[in-house]
Amino acid sequence: MNADLGNGRDIRPHARDDRPATLRVDDLSIEFSGARGTARVVDGASLEVWPGEIVGLIGESGSGKTMTALSVLGLLPKRARIASGTISLAGETLTGKSEREMRGIRGNRVALIPQDALRALNPVLRVGRQVGEPYELHRRLGRTQSHERAVDLLDSVHLPDAGVRAREYPHQYSGGMQQRAMIAMGLALEPELLIADEPTTALDVTVQAQVLRLLREIRDTHGTAILFITHDLGVIVELCDWVYVMYAGAILERAPVARLFERPSHPYTRALLRSTPTVRTVQEELLSIPGQIPSPYELPEGCRFADRCERRFERCTREPEIMEVEAGHGARCWLLDEGGA
Repeated sequence: MNADLGNGRDIRPHARDDRPATLRVDDLSIEFSGARGTARVVDGASLEVWPGEIVGLIGESGSGKTMTALSVLGLLPKRARIASGTISLAGETLTGKSEREMRGIRGNRVALIPQDALRALNPVLRVGRQVGEPYELHRRLGRTQSHERAVDLLDSVHLPDAGVRAREYPHQYSGGMQQRAMIAMGLALEPELLIADEPTTALDVTVQAQVLRLLREIRDTHGTAILFITHDLGVIVELCDWVYVMYAGAILERAPVARLFERPSHPYTRALLRSTPTVRTVQEELLSIPGQIPSPYELPEGCRFADRCERRFERCTREPEIMEVEAGHGARCWLLDEGGA
C-alpha cells in the first residue's frame, strides 16, 4: 500500500482514563531453545493497548512481533518460554496461568486474526459452523442457535449473502472473504482485545483497504482494542493510533502514529521510512537498509542496530534505555542523549 507517511493527520483521542490498559506487556523476554542453544527472541519488550485504540507493532521478519502476540495468547511453541516479564489483560495477570485457564480467555476475551485465513480455517467444515463454534464452546448454545448467530456475524462483517455463504466451505471463498470470516469468528464473543497478525499481507490492495476499513469500524462501533502486527508502514499510517517499532526482539521506538512519521527519532525508524514508497517519493530512489537483522543466538552487546546504522559512534557499544523525546514518544538511541537525534 502506498501512503503519504507524512500526512500529519490528527491523533485520535485515546480512552486512557482510570481504567487499566486492555493489554499491558511489561519487560517481556522470551527464550527459544534450539540446536544452537538458547535464543532471546524477545528481549525486555513493553507495550500498552488501551480501550478503543488500534496499536501497531511493526518490524522486519524475525524481529519478535509474532512471538510477542503468541505469548499474550498463551500459545508459544513448545521450545519457547517466557523468561521474564508480565502480561496483563484489563489488570488481570496472564503470565503463569494454566492452559485450562487460558482456554477460557482465548476466543472469549482475546481473539486472534491470523495472517493466513485459509490455513486457519478447517477445510472440511462449513464456514458457518466454524464461525459459530465459539458460541458452542464458551456459551453452551445449541447448533441451531450458534448457526443463526454465525450468519449475523458474517453479515456484520459485510459478507454478501451471509445466509448462503455460511453453508459453504473455505475453498469456495475468496481471500478477502476468508479473512472476513476469521474476523467474524474473532468478534463472536465481543472480546476486549483483537490481535491481528499481518491479516492483510496476502490480499490485493483493494481487498486490503476493505479489511482495514472493517477493523476501524469494529473499533469505532464496539470500542475494541486492537493490536495490529505488520511490516507495512503504509498500513500503520492508514489504521493505527500508536505504533511500536520492534527490531531484533527489542522495542526501539514508540509514539503516536502522526508524531512518529513527522519526527522519527531512531535511525532504524528513519531507515524504514526511507525504504518505504510514499506519494512524495514515487519518482525518488528508495534506499535499502544495508546488512541484516542479527541472529537471536548472537545478539550484539550494545545497540542491536549499530552494525547497520550510518550514525553509530563509540557509545553504541553499550545498549541504551528508551529515552523520552516528548510525552508519549520515546526511542532507544544514544543520539538522543547527545542531542543529535
